[in-house]
Amino acid sequence: MGHDEHEHPGLAHDLRRMAQVIERRQALRWLAAAGLLPLLGCGNDDASGGTSDAGSGSGDGSCSVSPEETAGPYPGDGSNGPNVLSTSGVVRSDIRSSFGDMSGIAEGLLTTVTLTLVDTNANCAALSGYAIYLWHCDRDGHYSLYSEAEQNYLRGVQVTDSNGIVSFTTIFPACYSGRWPHMHIEVYPSVASATGSGNKIKTTQLALPQDACNAVYATTGYSQSVTNLSRVSLASDNVFSDGYSSELATATGNATDGYTVALTVGIAV
Repeated sequence: MGHDEHEHPGLAHDLRRMAQVIERRQALRWLAAAGLLPLLGCGNDDASGGTSDAGSGSGDGSCSVSPEETAGPYPGDGSNGPNVLSTSGVVRSDIRSSFGDMSGIAEGLLTTVTLTLVDTNANCAALSGYAIYLWHCDRDGHYSLYSEAEQNYLRGVQVTDSNGIVSFTTIFPACYSGRWPHMHIEVYPSVASATGSGNKIKTTQLALPQDACNAVYATTGYSQSVTNLSRVSLASDNVFSDGYSSELATATGNATDGYTVALTVGIAV
């Protein structure tokens, strides 16, 4: 009872098709690992950030490798001067105060930062047990340990939970001259390895959405940020100008009660 040739091309055809599928999957896996796949489902390059879904949840296949960015001149990770990661107490969720031998509290609008770490090689699966180091400038545009040498506030480490999530309580940072408002992120394989820059596996940045910046900078204490923000854009910023879709966070809340800022960070494991 043979089949017509036009209905079934035969075993040789099937084997060729299988080889093509395998080759395509291998190529996609290589491109993802190299960070060369196009951005998928991560919003658009809209400076307002109002409709960006860069901070959306994981596990739906719509994530990309977060761009590798500079840690800047004030990392506090031992790569340029002081190393806050070696200070007992750096693993904490509320980073508004200094700790260890230092004291002081950063003034500013209450802000919660929620980061979700995902594996871009595994359909955006959540990554648990990794350590994320977050740091940013204060309300005056200064970085602790550097221009604020007697402080180490606005720096801290958290470990991702079973959903790949970490959460920090902090303040909304300033816009200082020449840079779009942002936060710095380093990812480490574990909290035990989060002791210095030599162990990090990702350095990236979080861009704050313009709507939230405008609202916050109209409040008391942020007046100098208004002028600085008017002189820069995401398109002209020396970090975000080459594309910021996967770095533009979402922000919910208001300038009275505070904001929640969210971003998905993708790495290729």
